[in-house]
Amino acid sequence: MKLLLLFSLVALAQCFVHKVPLRKGKTLRQSLQEHGLLERYLKQHPYNPAAKYFRTGVSSEPMQNYMDNSYYGTISIGTPAQEFTVIFDTGSSNLWVPSVYCASLSCSDHKRFNPADSSTFVSTNDSLYIAYGTGSMSGILGYDTVQVADIVVHNQIFGLSETEPGDFFYYCPFDGILGLAYPSISSDGATPVFDNMMDEGLVNKDLFSVYLSKDEESGSFVLFGAIDPYYVTNGISWIPVSAETYWQITMQRVSINDEVAACHSGCQAIVDTGTSLLAMPYGDLTKV
Repeated sequence: MKLLLLFSLVALAQCFVHKVPLRKGKTLRQSLQEHGLLERYLKQHPYNPAAKYFRTGVSSEPMQNYMDNSYYGTISIGTPAQEFTVIFDTGSSNLWVPSVYCASLSCSDHKRFNPADSSTFVSTNDSLYIAYGTGSMSGILGYDTVQVADIVVHNQIFGLSETEPGDFFYYCPFDGILGLAYPSISSDGATPVFDNMMDEGLVNKDLFSVYLSKDEESGSFVLFGAIDPYYVTNGISWIPVSAETYWQITMQRVSINDEVAACHSGCQAIVDTGTSLLAMPYGDLTKV
């Protein structure tokens, strides 16, 4: 059984385990504003955070969810290692990065994986397609060595993008996505990175914890196989996963000033590190 612990605290710590530092970088909104593209983007792509969780036909991962807060870290793929900046996303399951086969504008200003430069890369005939709220990412699947912090996962399946959506993502501060959700929502049946970590016994415990700091540059991290007790103030409240798809839980209610404002009879919620905000149905929001 996998466990996720999401911390939203504001402290710092040093912990010598499998820790990936995260950076809170310039947001897509800021980049689009600087280049005079924000108004056009908002007209063409109305924000709908719920679209991520209602999939039809293909796997959906609307990247406009990353407009306001981006927490990203560094991984490496291949031998010798090729480094990439990725979103560690509990709302999706696939690992993918741009590849040298990608001619889209979105790929041109990002690092691109070159299979020819890796002695451990294994190609496949399988393709990958993920639909986004702003277009789609398509590419191929391959296997290679993936390193996350000091954890080395051999023969990890991942996506090499050949096309990416729109010119807007040229300005994104990250290269790709590392999904941390369950295998059941993985496109094309690709085994997620963390599942391989567990299967190969690479983590002390079958859990990971996430700490998101308010600090603009540092302090945030993903910790694999452990929980840093420095960040635990009043004990841990464990909440069962209600569906092994996303990190989905049952929420009892939403209260403001001790009054129930929404979710009166309980409702389902998703803990999603790729959507760093609180989102709820519009009808409930208008009642708050």
